[in-house]
Amino acid sequence: MGALDPEVAPRARGGAAGMAGAGAGAGARGGAAAGVEARARDPPPAHRAHPRHPRPAAQPSARRMDGGSGGLGSGDNAPTTEALFVALGAGVTALSHPLLYVKLLIQVGHEPMPPTVGTNVLGRKVLYLPSFFTYAKYIVQVDGKIGLFRGLSPRLMSNALSTVTRGSMKKVFPPDEIEQVSNKDDMKTSLRKVVKETSYEMMMQCVSRMLAHPLHVISMRCMVQFVGREAKYSGVLSSIGKIFKEEGFLGFFVGLIPHLLGDVVFLWGCNLLAHFINAYLVDDSVSDSPGGLGNDQNPGSQFSQALAIRSYTKFVMGIAVSMLTYPFLLVGDLMAVNNCGLQAGLPPYSPVFKSWIHCWKYLSMQGQLFRGSSLLFRRVSSGSSFALE
Repeated sequence: MGALDPEVAPRARGGAAGMAGAGAGAGARGGAAAGVEARARDPPPAHRAHPRHPRPAAQPSARRMDGGSGGLGSGDNAPTTEALFVALGAGVTALSHPLLYVKLLIQVGHEPMPPTVGTNVLGRKVLYLPSFFTYAKYIVQVDGKIGLFRGLSPRLMSNALSTVTRGSMKKVFPPDEIEQVSNKDDMKTSLRKVVKETSYEMMMQCVSRMLAHPLHVISMRCMVQFVGREAKYSGVLSSIGKIFKEEGFLGFFVGLIPHLLGDVVFLWGCNLLAHFINAYLVDDSVSDSPGGLGNDQNPGSQFSQALAIRSYTKFVMGIAVSMLTYPFLLVGDLMAVNNCGLQAGLPPYSPVFKSWIHCWKYLSMQGQLFRGSSLLFRRVSSGSSFALE
C-alpha cells in the first residue's frame, strides 16, 4: 500500500501530497508549506563575496512587498488580494473534494465493492481493492454526481476561515525580515533564522487549525454518513447544535491534537531538511552559463541554477515529510467521527477509542497506519479477511 497523502500538499496540506492537494487537512498544510516555498524566492545576501565572482547585492524579499507601495499585499489592494486567495482556495477545494471524500470513506474502512484478482510485477496473483475512479463511480451510482460533493459546504467555510485567520495574523504580528543564508560558514546564523521563521509559521498554522477545526469535524461527519445512509448532520448550524448538545464544547475539537502534531512535525521536518540539504549540497558557485561559472558582467546568473535546485528540494522534502506524517492525519480524521452516533464511527467499522493514542496503537497493531494513503493501487493487506479464490 502506498503512503502518499492525496491532500497535502496542496499540508504542500503547496508543499506536497502524493495524489493531490488541498483540504482541511491538506488545505491547512498547503498554507503551512507556503512558508517553506517563500524562502526559495529570496536571493542569497551579499555579505560574503566569492574570490573571483562577487555576490550581487541582496534583493528585496518577497515578504517586503507586504508593506511597500505597489506590492501585492499593500494599501488598498490587500483586501482584494485576500479575497482572491479565498476564491482560488475555494475553487481548488471544490475540485479536490471528491478525492478527499473517497479517501475518508476508505480511511474509516468502508469497502462496499469486493476486491479483484490481479498480478504484481513478479507475476504473482494478488487482490486489489477498487481504485479511486471505481469508488467514485460507485458513489455516483448511489447518490448521483452531486453525491461526490457531500460535506463540501463546511469544508469551504473551514478553508476560508483558515485563510482569513492567517492573513489577519500577518497584519497583527508581521513577520521579521529573514534573508536566505546558504554558506556553510554561516550555518549557525542561518539555522537561527530558519528556526525563527518556522516558529512563526507554526504559530500561524496552529491558530488557524484550531479555529477551523470545528468546521472540519462537521465536514467529516457529513461525508461518513454515506456509510450508514444517515441524515443526522445536514446543515452547518444544525450540526453545531447537535454536537454541542450531545458532546459539549469539546466535541468540536475531537481529533485536533493529532492534526496539530502532524502540522508541527511537517513544518519543522520540511523546513529543516530543506535547509540543511540546500546549505550543504547546493553549490552557489555553479551557474547555468556555458562556462559553468558566473561572469562579472552578469554575476546574478550564477545563482539562477542554485535557486531552481532549492525550489525543487523544498517540493521533494514536502512530499517525503507528508508521507511520514500521514498517520497523524488518519488518526485525527478517525477520531473526528468516532463514537458520534454514526455507523462509520461504531463497531464493526471501528472500535470506540478512548483517546487518539488508543486509536494510533490499534491501527499500528493492525498494520493500518497508512490506510487510505494510496487511491490508485490498493492491495489487500495480509490481515484482511479476503482470500484468493
